[in-house]
Amino acid sequence: MKNFIFSFFVLLLLPAYMSGQTITGKVVDSSGMGVPGAIISASESKASAETDFDGNFTINAKEGEVIKISMLGFEAVSLPATTVPMEIKLKESEDTALKEVVVIGYGTRKKIDNTSAVTSIKSEEITKMKVINASQAIQGKAAGVQVSTSDAPGSTPSVLIRGAGTALGGRNPLYVVDGMPTENINNINANDITSYEVLKDASSLAIYGTRGANGVIMITTKSGKGKLTVDVESFAGFRSPLKKVKMANSEEFVRYSNVAYSNAYPQGRFSANQPYDTNWFDEITRTGSYTQNNISISGSSENIKYFFSAGNYEEKGILKGSDYGRTTFRSNNEFKISDKLSIGQNFSVSSIKNRPVPLSAFTNAYRQTPLVPVRYEDGKYGVPFVSNGIVAQTGESFNNVGNAVSQLDYTNEQQNSVILQGGLKLDYEIVKSLKFTSQFNGEFYTYKQYNYVDNLALWLAADPGRAASGYDTKSLNTNTLTRGRDQYFNWNLSNYLTYNKVFAEIHDVEVTAGIESNVQGTREKLTIDRKNVNPNADYWSLKDINVASTVTGYKDEALNQRRLASYFARFQYKLMDKYLLTGTVRRDGSSQFADDKRWGTFPSVGLGWIVSKESFLSDIEPINLLKIRGSWGRLGNQNVPLNTQTFTSGVDVPGLGSGTTINSQVDPNLSWEIVEELSAGFDFELFSNKLKGSFDLYDKKTTNTILNVKPYGTSGITLATPAHVGEVFNKGYEIALRWDDKINDNLSYWVGGNFSHNKNELSSLKNVQISPIIGGSLGNGQNAKILDNTSVGQPLGSFYMYEFAGIDPANGNMLYYTASGDKVIQTALNERTDKKYVGSLLPTSTYGVTLGLNYKNIDFSVDGYGTGGAKVYNGKKAQRFGGENIEASVANDFWTPTNTTASNPRPSNVTPYISTFFLESADFFRINNITLGYKLPLKDDQFFSFCRIYINAINPFISQKFSGFSPDITSDGKLVEGTQGVELDAYPSLRSFIIGANFKF
Repeated sequence: MKNFIFSFFVLLLLPAYMSGQTITGKVVDSSGMGVPGAIISASESKASAETDFDGNFTINAKEGEVIKISMLGFEAVSLPATTVPMEIKLKESEDTALKEVVVIGYGTRKKIDNTSAVTSIKSEEITKMKVINASQAIQGKAAGVQVSTSDAPGSTPSVLIRGAGTALGGRNPLYVVDGMPTENINNINANDITSYEVLKDASSLAIYGTRGANGVIMITTKSGKGKLTVDVESFAGFRSPLKKVKMANSEEFVRYSNVAYSNAYPQGRFSANQPYDTNWFDEITRTGSYTQNNISISGSSENIKYFFSAGNYEEKGILKGSDYGRTTFRSNNEFKISDKLSIGQNFSVSSIKNRPVPLSAFTNAYRQTPLVPVRYEDGKYGVPFVSNGIVAQTGESFNNVGNAVSQLDYTNEQQNSVILQGGLKLDYEIVKSLKFTSQFNGEFYTYKQYNYVDNLALWLAADPGRAASGYDTKSLNTNTLTRGRDQYFNWNLSNYLTYNKVFAEIHDVEVTAGIESNVQGTREKLTIDRKNVNPNADYWSLKDINVASTVTGYKDEALNQRRLASYFARFQYKLMDKYLLTGTVRRDGSSQFADDKRWGTFPSVGLGWIVSKESFLSDIEPINLLKIRGSWGRLGNQNVPLNTQTFTSGVDVPGLGSGTTINSQVDPNLSWEIVEELSAGFDFELFSNKLKGSFDLYDKKTTNTILNVKPYGTSGITLATPAHVGEVFNKGYEIALRWDDKINDNLSYWVGGNFSHNKNELSSLKNVQISPIIGGSLGNGQNAKILDNTSVGQPLGSFYMYEFAGIDPANGNMLYYTASGDKVIQTALNERTDKKYVGSLLPTSTYGVTLGLNYKNIDFSVDGYGTGGAKVYNGKKAQRFGGENIEASVANDFWTPTNTTASNPRPSNVTPYISTFFLESADFFRINNITLGYKLPLKDDQFFSFCRIYINAINPFISQKFSGFSPDITSDGKLVEGTQGVELDAYPSLRSFIIGANFKF
């Protein structure tokens, strides 16, 4: 009976057994990493399955039955099923359009499905150029992105995305590093970055609401993958000025100056034979050097992905005494707790030490004459004294320029800062297709600084005839010490759901919705000024010492905490794999503004059409991809001036005594600036994906730009206050092209470029009287820039000055145009009516080029960057007071009765008026980087699995029209109110040559 029952069940189960068995396996990529989400389908039994997080799968299929494995971005594989666990390796698809993924806010998106303008730059491009800040490395690599850099150690690049839309608000983009919003990325080792996405249009930016108006840069740092790998990189290089300005030597200076002083000194003020001929630029500079060493350990196992890195950067600047160092550590880990739950952790710490020196030393070196020695024979510092026509230790002073070398010798400033950033990210699959993400990030910054000034030593250096006994210690400080501290803690918490599902095989839907809290903590700053301290730094502590009598300044600040609460949602839809729709909305509430002005809503919509998937184009072989897209959106800028009620205390009121008065007005409508943008473009790939490109058009308008408004005269209020009174627009287009080709297995090459054009304009003002914004100070009472009611129709950052009308051939005087077109000398000009707008420091076009090739184990590449349409003011050349040096070109070509067609006016010690004579073109093209590398052929049994040796030339060549050091001037980075675009105290652009090596084992 038992045998009968057993046989009966065997007969029942046999068909099921024959129809399918449990087939297991793992799908991996070329590096051995599991591929999640791959589709496994059986040809006969029609069963299907999907790989899990680690690439494992289980499917019911017959042994020997053909199963197909497919995954977007990989070539499909078909092979017979086996009962032995299978390992299936997928090869990456050659169709780059299908496999490329870009990082967007709160998620990723396949590039082909993206409806917005996003430029993605991978780690190879960023690390190719050996610079300290990753933003420097993207210069010229993204259309519509203007990157202005300074080569001063530790400086921060200025980044403008699709033009400047604000006059007083912040213009820098928002950086989001692994989910953490931050202000800059000076603390990030570029070697730790895996991708750098620039979000440019409203469709991609509206998800960031009040912080998206200036663009967003998403930075993703590296994670572990595959087997244990150790990466080591080390390089060293030296730096020198890319361009020098040749100054007059001693003989040229004497000849020029004697003509300038001819009225006061008919016989000449300076003798022909001078004992000194100093090249001041050479005296204050040196060959700069820098080194960087990086090591990282990465890999993954079944449940853990890990990445650890450490890096050290050290630089000695070209300005003597300037030093900079940065050490970074990073730890990125991901833990798979279960099939549904994973936790990611990232943490980084950077320690920065900076010894800055005053950049005004460059201006002093430019202005000081070669007649003055660095030191006299007795060791005392040289000064501009002349006696009987010869420069000497005593005599009459002939200029007020200091000794640039003593300025550097007596500079003693140190800055130390530490930045900690870290976060936790939890991903939980609630049900299939629905995932919950919670991410917390924090950022802590602490900064300490001191600046010690030896006032007595500087007093002695200013006059060799002085003695310490003559120093008035009762009214003057022997020395001064300034010590400062600064710290803050910011954090960001976001929680959101992501739903992704395909319905009926044609409706691909992804919905993201969540909430976010962002807090920029109270920023605490403390600055203490003291006098007559012990010169030994060990005794500078305030502990247990009664120092009240030595404290000359005490400033304790606590900047208000800024809080942001947000709700956001994004809907992404793809129909039939070719019609695309993206809708985004974010609602932000900011503590920056009044209660009834705190909340704002920022929507956007994007449309796309993958035309190449239509039947009428599918058979046209040259077209691999053609996608048309367009978007509209509203963005915000909350980094704007705020209303602050200003009180004046101690005012004497007749009959009432002392009191307090209100001295400013408050605009109850003040809130963030609003930007609306309309954008359209298309992407294409042709000729077997060899030619790739994109074209974009945009119209971006800031409809309520904040400017300071003058109060009504009858109000009794004197201070101007901010209000929404202006409108600024940016209109332009962007083109990007790249050709990649593989000739054979040994030779491949590429060539590419991008070009962007932008028109910026203050298009209108309300009927108010705005308080003029004066910028571009020359330090001699004159200013090069202005923004006031007359600026409508002009770009931001416009230069405002007299128009040079040439040199009077009769007497060599400089002539200027009046408003009526007459030519007059400068004393006949009317400052209120004769000045005019003459261009802007903002370029109208930027462009970049790249080319390279790989031949066997050799790689070679060249990258370049240029701008057009901008102006730069040669401030150092224009601020001459008299008795100062001049450029060699001036000293050798000035007006004389026998040289009436000279390029420069007759010598004079009268300060010239600010005019277009000193305004020059800022157009330039620079080779940013040349790289030549060689990969050593290694055997499998060698210790190193990879070794590449390379040499780099960074900024080796430039073509420029500007006669100064650098046309790409950031100065203080202030577009309107500051000195950006004016070359004064400017750090020269540098060329660098380095040699380095990469190792893997």
